[in-house]
Amino acid sequence: MNRLFLPSDHAVEQALTGLVLSHPGLLRLNEDPLYVAARQRHPARRVGLVSGGGSGHEPLHTGFVGSGLLDAAVPGRVFASPHNRQVLAASRDAAGQDGVLHIVKNYTGDRINFGIAAERLRADGIPVRRVLVDDDLATESDETATGRRGTGATVLVEKLLGGAADTGLGLDELASLGAEFALASRSVAVASRAQTSFSRGGEAFELPDGTLEYGVGIHGERAVSTLEHPGFEPLVDRMTRQLLDALPPATGSVLLLVNGLGATTLLELQAIHARVSGLLKRGGPDVAGRIVGTFVPALDMSGFSLTLTALRDDWHAYWHAPAHTPAFPTTEPPR
Repeated sequence: MNRLFLPSDHAVEQALTGLVLSHPGLLRLNEDPLYVAARQRHPARRVGLVSGGGSGHEPLHTGFVGSGLLDAAVPGRVFASPHNRQVLAASRDAAGQDGVLHIVKNYTGDRINFGIAAERLRADGIPVRRVLVDDDLATESDETATGRRGTGATVLVEKLLGGAADTGLGLDELASLGAEFALASRSVAVASRAQTSFSRGGEAFELPDGTLEYGVGIHGERAVSTLEHPGFEPLVDRMTRQLLDALPPATGSVLLLVNGLGATTLLELQAIHARVSGLLKRGGPDVAGRIVGTFVPALDMSGFSLTLTALRDDWHAYWHAPAHTPAFPTTEPPR
């Protein structure tokens, strides 16, 4: 059975057409090659911010295009990298007077295609740098040749970089900051049911009743192990402690993302949020900012991820800087 209500042909193009029709004052759609661009940017911004990746993770990245965040986003097919021709065109469109910064999740296809586009941009005389997001604790192992996967922290890194770019920082400064944002971020995800296979319908993999994939990937990658569901509180506590152990020592404050993987209800996500917040309040770092919802799903997977980013004092202003996009929540100054 295919649970997905998607057209069999041109699903990504039709979805992006719908997105832009919903937000005509914020977005414009380039159809060939395919990408979404912001209609406005802060007058102080000197560097264009471009991200992208496979579809099936909406609102990442196209929902975060707009003032204060991304200048353009490039979608691939479902769970597939965008073509370098798309990245090149979007980057030329978005480049500011100091060039363009690519925000890339750590997956081989994304790295290759953004890399090819970067080479062609440099040949055209357009300065370009890359920030690589690699936050997934489940793939933090010497046996993982490609390194940690890029997952939920991408949302937080994009927001922080958007705020920083609107202060007028140059390309090298933003690239250095972005690397620090990524280094300070860690995520972990669990799932109780796989996503629907886009190509054939049915669940992409089977899980026995009462079990979880601990450390599942956002493209439906199986975790290293399947474990018995320990119950709500032990599960959330384990994930939170694992993230805290991975952050730099003496972290003063954090950003918290509680993210649904597609089929998890807001009722569940807010309950998880409350549990994590209570744990942090009882001896963890202060939570300087938090967002709860479905921001980086894996189509319709049943599960959730947690992300923490350790904040330096001078990063708070970047998080609270104004942003207006289709999907990112309104940010406010701390009380």
